[in-house]
This record gives sequence, structure tokens and C-alpha cells, in this order.
Amino acid sequence: MHTIVLAKLRRKITKELTDRLTKVIEEQPMGVKIQSVYWTLGRYDVVLIGEVPDEKAAMAVLLQFDDDAATETLIAVPREEALKLLK
Repeated sequence: MHTIVLAKLRRKITKELTDRLTKVIEEQPMGVKIQSVYWTLGRYDVVLIGEVPDEKAAMAVLLQFDDDAATETLIAVPREEALKLLK
């Protein structure tokens, strides 16, 4: 399952917060594969793009940052797969 996570930080970015995020990205727990991380300007502060085995795995990872960020998770379907769904 492909995911896009949009995150708005609840507090100031600190070295500790970025270290924790980096650790989660490097360990890639519960079958999570984080492909890209972007710091962004605008409505959201961070965008993560990756793959998860299911919604429970995504939730388990994101709950680690519940105090630090409000997130919105999008399920993404690759264009080729979406085209197959058309009748």
C-alpha cells in the first residue's frame, strides 16, 4: 500500500525530534518502507512518501509522533493500477 503522509508539527523542530524521525526511517519498523522525506514550506512542514503493509502498520508508526505532529495520511494508487480499474 503506497502512502503519502502530510505532517504539521505541533512544536518547534529540534535536533531530538529530527533524530527520532531519522531513527524510525532507518529502522523501517513493521514492514514500513519510507522512500522519501521532504521538509516543505506552506500548510505542512513534512511530507513522507512510502509503503506500508496495511493501515495498522501506518498507524503504529504515526502514533509514535502523535505529540509532535498532526498528520494526514493519503492512500496512493499508482497511475497504472488506477487505469486498470476504469471500465
